[in-house]
Amino acid sequence: MHFIQPEKHTRRAFLRRSAQLALTGAALPTALNLAAMGEAAAFNATGYKALVCVFLNGGNDNWNTVVPYDNASYGLYSGVRGSIALGQSELANTVLAPATGLSGGRQFALHPAMTGLKDLFNSGQAAVQFNVGPLVVPVTRVQYEGSNRALYPLPPKLFSHNDQQSVWQSSSPEGSTIGWGGNMGDLALQSNGGGSLFTCVSITGNAVFLSGDQALSYQISPKGAVKIRCVTDNVYGSSAVKNAMRDLVQQSRSEAMENEYNRVTQRSVAAEGSINSGIGPTAAAAAAKTGEFAPFAGIPDNNGLAAQLKMVARLIAARSSLSTRRQVFFVSIGGFDLHDNLLAGHVTNMTRVSEAMTAFYKTTALLGVAGDVTAFTASDFGRTLTSNGDGSDHGWGGHHFVVGGAVKGKAFYGAAPPVSVGNGSGLEDQSHVGQGRLLPSTSVDQYAATLGRWFGVEPDDMAGILPNLRNFGAPKAVDYPVNLGFL
Repeated sequence: MHFIQPEKHTRRAFLRRSAQLALTGAALPTALNLAAMGEAAAFNATGYKALVCVFLNGGNDNWNTVVPYDNASYGLYSGVRGSIALGQSELANTVLAPATGLSGGRQFALHPAMTGLKDLFNSGQAAVQFNVGPLVVPVTRVQYEGSNRALYPLPPKLFSHNDQQSVWQSSSPEGSTIGWGGNMGDLALQSNGGGSLFTCVSITGNAVFLSGDQALSYQISPKGAVKIRCVTDNVYGSSAVKNAMRDLVQQSRSEAMENEYNRVTQRSVAAEGSINSGIGPTAAAAAAKTGEFAPFAGIPDNNGLAAQLKMVARLIAARSSLSTRRQVFFVSIGGFDLHDNLLAGHVTNMTRVSEAMTAFYKTTALLGVAGDVTAFTASDFGRTLTSNGDGSDHGWGGHHFVVGGAVKGKAFYGAAPPVSVGNGSGLEDQSHVGQGRLLPSTSVDQYAATLGRWFGVEPDDMAGILPNLRNFGAPKAVDYPVNLGFL
């Protein structure tokens, strides 16, 4: 077993991508965002489905997000966390009530600010996946602390922000060029036909997660598609200058590089027009159908993450005019690297995440697509159970949320970790690698495969998207299932 970079899945894919990028011209950023290149393998896509990755930049503190609540576990938790532990009485309004209780009487509550996600969990539209993180192969604490990296390789550059963000999104450290969301987009391109430019859409800037062999990230702001203003608006108040600029940057040229540059600009202008015309009329039409309210009004504008998700909802509402049947979206929120001031800083972010994801789910329900849209969280890593005085330090595994009408909610998935920071000699200490830094019991590949299978990816295509998935599942299917079951 060895670590595989997704961009090296096959020599053919590598050569194809290299040739395509060469044609776009490396100096033009929009070439990377807008070029619809080549033919893609497709799966059978009936109806519409969308995946929405909500990335928590900085490494979310999992111990204060999904919090041990039963008396025995809470006593251990508060004893280790000390001043950064949430009070048990504060958690009373966010206790999770799974349909099937956990063994040993274990109970968990969400951060007190996450009442919205608590309600979605308890009503069956959200689930918690315990202890997810990058893994190459299943690893125990003894194997982690050992030196046999040939048999038990570890993800590269553990505990590094930039690298672990990239590993989560692409199975490779910083510098990777292909992500598993983009590879799923590769398979969806043909299904989307003329809307292929809008298969993979980022509302938060560039992200390797959405870059595939053919599918590349179309970037849009929470306010709409970005214009090339010298082509669409008067320049210095002059329509003549605008027209001259439009001709200059779009007309055919005899020189190959100039011509390709202008073709990409033409695609950019056309894409901007399609997006902004699609999201306007579609929103009005959807509002008219309700008779009482616009379906997007419930998503607050004073929450940056919510504003991104509002644009996702508007694009989903415009799916017919944009000719899309499968889409992958990427949104994000920062501020989770809380080595200091954890309690005050975390409450702000937990409020925003819960408010945004709850409002987004309710909006998809109003649009009639709740069962066709699955949102899920991801982050650089979890954090230490131990306090460094006023915050927590970089960890590994962390707990994550999956939200949507297709989610088998009101349930926990995976193994609830014991609350321990021992030296590794006790059985309960095998769940972490020191300081309560969780050793993942579920790999990102398993998490992604479960999402991908719902999205329509066939089992035979999974290995090309998730290179380490082959190291999980049979014969270890009981402990490391390929399908985690939350969809």
